[in-house]
Amino acid sequence: MIPKEKSMKIYCMSDIHGCYSALCDALELVIDHLDEPDTKLIFLGDYIHGGEDNIAVLKKIMGLQNIYGHNKVVALLGNHEEMVMSGFSSVNDMLGSGEYDDADDSYRYWFERLPRYHVEGNTIFVHAGIDEDSGNAWEYCTEDYFFTEQYPHRLGKIHGLDKKVVAGHVHTSSIAGDRRFNDIYYDGASHYYIDGDVLSTGDINVLMVDTDTDKYYKVTENYNIPIEPYDSEAW
Repeated sequence: MIPKEKSMKIYCMSDIHGCYSALCDALELVIDHLDEPDTKLIFLGDYIHGGEDNIAVLKKIMGLQNIYGHNKVVALLGNHEEMVMSGFSSVNDMLGSGEYDDADDSYRYWFERLPRYHVEGNTIFVHAGIDEDSGNAWEYCTEDYFFTEQYPHRLGKIHGLDKKVVAGHVHTSSIAGDRRFNDIYYDGASHYYIDGDVLSTGDINVLMVDTDTDKYYKVTENYNIPIEPYDSEAW
């Protein structure tokens, strides 16, 4: 008999883009839960570029990993971290001036060791997406750039794969086609997108996945809200 996987509550957020204050606000919703057993926090990438506190954001996430461990606090690679790895930009400069101090080397070292995806229960966590045409073989067939740079977004049922994908990378307002919508976007099938455009809104969406019930929630200060499929008429 195959043993049942341990049930977990997975908290995740994405696309912080140097917005340290917004990160701290989002962490207030999560941090106490990290002392509970069978919980994880997953960051989906793009920690830098846009806001003014890139280094503070990186130090905060790295500090959480030092406190709770890399298995409890998982940080995934985003395309903006890849830009630094390739030498196209520095931690504090997205435009590629090539001017960065020696301190960037330690962050590049951390970037180079970040995984591109994480699987927990029936959920694939990733910055941008996977090769959905490969079905159950996605883990072996997805090229690296899919994980961090897939564009445009994908919607609908992923055929041949009985898992959901949680991703950032694309603003949910763009996915919904409605600039007023910056909430978590669920397509009613296989995709949850959580990038609420922090640079415009000042807020970072926090998603919680209960792997025991296979249910998904938006985390707020007072309670967790079950996520329903996006309804354009409700907006």
